[in-house]
Amino acid sequence: MSNATTTPTPAATTPATSRKLFEAAPDAVSAPPCPKTLGLDVSDKLTHFCLLGADGDLVDEGRMRTREVDILRRTASFGRCRVVLEVGQHSPWLSRALRSQGHEVIVANPRQFQLIRESYRKNDHTDAELLARAGRFDPLLLSPVEHRSAAQQADIALLRARHQVVTARTQLINVVRGTVKAFGGVLPRWDANTFHHHAPGGIPAELQDALLPVIEAIGVLSEKVRHFDRRAEAVIAERYPEAQALQQVNGVGPITSLTYVLTLGDARRFAKSRQVGPYLGLTPRQRQSGERDPQLRITKAGDTSLRRLLVQAAHYILGPFGKDCDLRRWGLAHLEGGGLSHKKRVVVAVARKLAVLLHHLLVTGEAYDPFYQQGAAAMA
Repeated sequence: MSNATTTPTPAATTPATSRKLFEAAPDAVSAPPCPKTLGLDVSDKLTHFCLLGADGDLVDEGRMRTREVDILRRTASFGRCRVVLEVGQHSPWLSRALRSQGHEVIVANPRQFQLIRESYRKNDHTDAELLARAGRFDPLLLSPVEHRSAAQQADIALLRARHQVVTARTQLINVVRGTVKAFGGVLPRWDANTFHHHAPGGIPAELQDALLPVIEAIGVLSEKVRHFDRRAEAVIAERYPEAQALQQVNGVGPITSLTYVLTLGDARRFAKSRQVGPYLGLTPRQRQSGERDPQLRITKAGDTSLRRLLVQAAHYILGPFGKDCDLRRWGLAHLEGGGLSHKKRVVVAVARKLAVLLHHLLVTGEAYDPFYQQGAAAMA
């Protein structure tokens, strides 16, 4: 995954309304025009480039090593350019380096720009030229995104590392449960944080040599998870105090609040809180044609980690431990009737409403009122 805030991750106009054909990312491009456009197709070893002049004619093309010193030395000889590259592992540091050199940088979202992927003449040279020509014509066709700063990228890496550790622990717990079940036993549903304390007593004698080392590894991973949790709380206190306001909402903890703040970046770039839902991929796709308007799945655009955390928070809000509030009442009212697919749609809808609510709290700094809607209806 890239570290872009597809802006989703993460250059700059206000968000376009949903009625526009190409909706600008919350950080879209707004910079003085550049006389030349440079397309870069970046890979681990080599970067292919295509330089277009002001009239669109090919000025230069070639390749260079994917090293900062080589790329900056070559691009400096071109003068100030509009540089276009795709989101990727190298795009965060490369876009920062090119901007420091004075270039206008556009980082294209490949999910929204299918011309390269579906080209019948796909190679590194043509990819660089397609990027350059699209960036010269209309940058909004590239659904431009803005990467986080280096400090924010390091902080989000902390959260991504925690997720990987949690995933590894879950897989090991499933291995233990599945192996015991194959021998006719069933382990109780212990909490993942305490699984390694309870599980050894439920392991059959013939499986102890195989599973006790696995349980020990689960204990180590649980300690690492606690370390990441403590570090996330420290990061919030040190650099992102605004995330603490989001934790007023039941079901939103330090991990979710910090991920939300880091993913959105400058929350005020969203003119309306409702724009956060589409930005995070929590709104349905559209395939309307004439009288046909099928109901489709959500777009899943934007940051996967934050979308997953918001859905988990929605499950908690609607679950047995969720506290009474407007959001819970709305979700439970819509859960009545319908099958499993209907319940999934309701959970996603609650996650979308939660994203809107968190943006409102983040921008206004207001105290959270869990029954605001009920009070507003009574006043009306």
